[in-house]
Amino acid sequence: QKSVEDEIESVLQERIMVLDGGMGTMIQQHALSEEDFRGHEFKDHSRPLKGNNDLLSITQPDIICDIHKEYLLSGADIIETNTFSSTRVAQADYGLEHLAYRLNRVSAQVARKAANDITAQTGIRRYVAGAMGPTNRTLSVSPSVERPEYRNITFDELVEAYKEQAKGLLDGGVDILLVETVFDTANAKAALFALQTLFEEEYAPRPIFVSMLLLNVLCMLKLDFMFLSQNNFKNLFFSIGLNCALGAVEMRPFIETIGKCTAAYIICYPNAGLPNTFGGYDETPEVTAKHIKNFALDGLVNIVGGCCGTTPAHIRKIAEAVKFCKPRVPPSLSQGYMLLAGLEPFRIGPYTNFVNIGERCNVAGSRKFAKLIMAGNYEEALSVAKLQVEMGAQVLDINMDDGMLDGPAAMTRFCNLISSEPDIAKVVPLCIDSSNFSVIEAGLKCCQGKCIVNSISLKEGEEDFLEKARRIKLYGAAVVVMAFDEMGQATETETKIAICSRAYHLLVEKVHFNPNDIIFDPNILTIGTGMEEHNLYAMNFINATKTIKETLPGARISGGLSNLSFSFRGMDAIREAMHGVFLYHAIKYGMDMGIVNAGNLPVYDDIHKELLQLCENLIWNKDPDATEKLLHYAQNHAQGGRKVVQTDEWRKSSVEERLEYALIKGIEKYVTADTEEARLNQEKYPRPLNVIEGPLMNGMKIVGDLFGAGKMFLPQVIKSARVMKKAVGHLIPYMEKEREERRAKRGNREEEASQSFDPYNGTIVLATVKGDVHDIGKNIVGVVLGCNNFRVIDLGVMTPCDKILRAAVENKADIIGLSGLITPSLDEMIFVAKEMERLAIKIPLLIGGATTSKTHTAVKIAPRYSAPVIHVLDASKSVVVCSQLLDESVKDVFFEEILEEYEEIRQEHYESLKERRYLSLQQARRKGFHNDWLSGHKAVKPKFIGTKVFEDYDLKRLVEYIDWKPFFDVWQLRGKYPNRGFPKVFNDKTVGEEAKRVYNDAQNLLKMLINQKKLQARGVVGFWPAQSVQDDIHLYAVEEAVGSSEPIATFYGLRQQAEKDSACTDPYYCLSDFIAPLDSGISDYLGLFAVACFGVEELCSEFRKQDDEYNIIMVKALGDRLAEAFAEELHERVRTEFWAYCSTEQLDLSDLRRMKYEGIRPAPGYPSQPDHTEKLTMWKLANIEETTGIGLTESLAMIPASAVSGLYFSSPKSKYFSVGKICKDQVEDYALRKNLSVAEVEKWLGPILGYDTQ
Repeated sequence: QKSVEDEIESVLQERIMVLDGGMGTMIQQHALSEEDFRGHEFKDHSRPLKGNNDLLSITQPDIICDIHKEYLLSGADIIETNTFSSTRVAQADYGLEHLAYRLNRVSAQVARKAANDITAQTGIRRYVAGAMGPTNRTLSVSPSVERPEYRNITFDELVEAYKEQAKGLLDGGVDILLVETVFDTANAKAALFALQTLFEEEYAPRPIFVSMLLLNVLCMLKLDFMFLSQNNFKNLFFSIGLNCALGAVEMRPFIETIGKCTAAYIICYPNAGLPNTFGGYDETPEVTAKHIKNFALDGLVNIVGGCCGTTPAHIRKIAEAVKFCKPRVPPSLSQGYMLLAGLEPFRIGPYTNFVNIGERCNVAGSRKFAKLIMAGNYEEALSVAKLQVEMGAQVLDINMDDGMLDGPAAMTRFCNLISSEPDIAKVVPLCIDSSNFSVIEAGLKCCQGKCIVNSISLKEGEEDFLEKARRIKLYGAAVVVMAFDEMGQATETETKIAICSRAYHLLVEKVHFNPNDIIFDPNILTIGTGMEEHNLYAMNFINATKTIKETLPGARISGGLSNLSFSFRGMDAIREAMHGVFLYHAIKYGMDMGIVNAGNLPVYDDIHKELLQLCENLIWNKDPDATEKLLHYAQNHAQGGRKVVQTDEWRKSSVEERLEYALIKGIEKYVTADTEEARLNQEKYPRPLNVIEGPLMNGMKIVGDLFGAGKMFLPQVIKSARVMKKAVGHLIPYMEKEREERRAKRGNREEEASQSFDPYNGTIVLATVKGDVHDIGKNIVGVVLGCNNFRVIDLGVMTPCDKILRAAVENKADIIGLSGLITPSLDEMIFVAKEMERLAIKIPLLIGGATTSKTHTAVKIAPRYSAPVIHVLDASKSVVVCSQLLDESVKDVFFEEILEEYEEIRQEHYESLKERRYLSLQQARRKGFHNDWLSGHKAVKPKFIGTKVFEDYDLKRLVEYIDWKPFFDVWQLRGKYPNRGFPKVFNDKTVGEEAKRVYNDAQNLLKMLINQKKLQARGVVGFWPAQSVQDDIHLYAVEEAVGSSEPIATFYGLRQQAEKDSACTDPYYCLSDFIAPLDSGISDYLGLFAVACFGVEELCSEFRKQDDEYNIIMVKALGDRLAEAFAEELHERVRTEFWAYCSTEQLDLSDLRRMKYEGIRPAPGYPSQPDHTEKLTMWKLANIEETTGIGLTESLAMIPASAVSGLYFSSPKSKYFSVGKICKDQVEDYALRKNLSVAEVEKWLGPILGYDTQ
């Protein structure tokens, strides 16, 4: 049995088929009222429905069916369903979005019945086309003049809307899907994406027709026909053409143009001429039919019909006019062209010159662009793109790969801006560049035209490669394939060819990718590094290019040119010359395009002859000393002609200065003698290791700083590393001898073995994370750590998380070091940290690599792992960090220092975000923390329900709980690392002596105050049955009252709304998430407390009379410390005694300060619940003022000032969090729940409002 597509194709081989005419035109002739549109079902609908023609398929199906039949009896082969506006997007205007699926299914059924009836009546097969209109939203244009990057709908939302519509149409029985009146090709792309996805996953394929709406802009036409007829969708749709906006006369030139460019069938259904001054159509059926007959006679069309203003009379005349005309014969299109598009087509063929892909819109490659993007200044960043186009870029590479950027959001915003800038969008296609596929997809969803994806590879295996390729084909893009496979990056000619050949056949044979849309990047790798194995990299690329072009038809070759000369970073003249020479040869061998700094490529013949020869020698590996000679040339010429003269004058310096100089200059000649001289100075360097830690590491630190500043280059760094290796090699025998002597002193070796004596400073596992093949930096770190007596276990590159953690456990690692260069490596590092936390691995984690940063580590990695996470800038810093992390005497203080520093970085980062995005309250609730209450932790019942008052608490039992660090902060006595904490502050050179004096004074005063009962501690604690109801917590007097009586108190919660970054899977927290829901049937409890230290004000008054400001500050500071100690000690008693949910807890004071206990005690007015008015509920519920004397001021501050209060949560899943900024929808909801005005709530929550109340 023939498929529908085969049936229609058979007809189209023989004759021109006829589509129906305007549905709206015919409905208007019925002059239906509001009541007619509503029918019985929608008589009470809240919004007007007149004009919602699609609804008539439900409320007036007979009218719609009769219209269909009129057209069929007039000669139409195909009728369209009455579903032009039947997406949930369009139906939202009528408040009927929930009817979208039903509208489409019912409309399809009505049309199906009409078609079947007329088929039976006439014996001629009739077809139903499911009409899919463009919706009333556009993906390519902002509805806001002020915000050109803004869109009121997303690609994904549109895809889902079209999917829902198509499902209804298919379930209703349509034969064809007609995506019509396309005014934005990005919308059409979403529709085609939706249909192809459905055909792959749920439904048998149907023919797809695509028809576009033209206004009067030829470039729009160029975009439409190019995009839809020449990209990877060409095998998806059956017919393409135009409808609406124009009459047949005006449409003709466009129909002719489209017909030349596509092998698909051409469909044309114009309006009945142009509208008159009243919006009506005057063109008679005879005139319309005459024009269309001319189209047919000239071989321009395959399917014809009518749009606005056309009637069954028009269709009858059209059918008669084309009845005996031969259909258009689709042309055989020329093969061998790659077709791309911005808003205009861009053809790359056999005779196209080298295509410049502008590289500067890359946050990793352009400091200026990165700075603008990171600052949120996207509009100015657009000027970088404009400049690239002006300088000759024919394609624009866009890369947003930075760990501190939300990649998909940044890519979306910038691509949207580009589409609104005609000078860019019209002229050049985009190259969406990322090593993160979600970022690539974000870019693809914004592109109207046909772009390039840069890139995919076989690095993760065939399955991953094919899946990404299929997705790219769905978006209709070309693709760059990197020469990587499961074994890593191809460096040799044969490997490059083999990988590219394998990828080509997979794409062409399994994905059915158009060979002309395949671009290979056989890896332009760095030459001139001083490492012999790199000398052939340029030749290997060129030779591989030649073979790939000869053996893989249609494929193109590209590459990132800047990689070639990375060794000479900072020497722009040298780099540009290398690029010019390389391209001169690579283009001759078949290189088609490359990512370059457009405009900065010198003409080959203009390159200085000496420099040209040096570059030729380097690229073709003609001279083993080419790198040295090029460096020498740079020293003589690149600095304005100043010549650098090398002398032995430096040999007169001290041995330390000589070693540093040798390392920086890469001079090996004297290093062994100088190292030995330093080693023999036993007074200064008692151990061989001291020589490494001293002058050798100092020299390498300078090397690292110079390289980082771009003042030193990779070949020179490699030379420095060789000098370092030679020096260390000389010292190793002496270090081993020393190690043997130390072992001998410890006793016999068998005893040592039994005690597992480890001669190393520590064991460190290093790895380049999964997905990343870059390891130069990691290798240098390994060498440096090894030289410093650390045992280094290097796991290499592309290391999966489980292998890293397994190696760490098996080797009893003290530290794990993760390295990565590409942006997805940052996500993998986050994953490793989360896995370490999940598996309760508590060893320090070091983060390093070119794309990493302290900010990214602090914001995105450190919060995922409770053990130390530290960003290490370079190899020279790694030894210091590792040594401090493994030194028992300083590691805790060092970690605290890092914690404080990273917290400050996080706060600065979040405060610097100009445009925070927010979830709606409803979305945030859906993404809230959802505990498994039924199978998880069961709440422990407190030892009593109600309150317990402490009228005169023993102050002596509080003293040991005092945290003294804030005390010294009051006095601004802050020691510098490693003397930050108490009691190490006493060792600080600057503040230590004063800190000791103040502390002694505090001890003396505290003893006196306690002994003489000058201070008194009072407090209250209470517990009640509690259940959560959405964001609130209801409290009950007794358990029996839960669910059956009104709560005695309600604590209202606020939920996080600020959107979290795409790599973060954290929920959107509210305190109520930590209490079992009312409908769970699980009993739960909530506690509260309030404690205070009384007598401080009275003592201050006495000291004030004596003008003793010192003791006034002192007694206030001690009062605050005692109140905090009271809260800490009481919470411990709650956990172990009064509530006893952790009755076996045994934590020391340092663990208490690090909050290693279960449960939390958040306070109103603080980040987890920023609303101070919640204190009123606490005070009323527990009679706090009456029982303890702790009061509240008008602004709800506690009196006395030395007071602490809060709620107790026992769930082990409970945690402190910051609500952050919230939106008006939450404020309004919160006000309603609390029975307060919005203005009153805004007054109390002012600091966390994410909007301007004015």
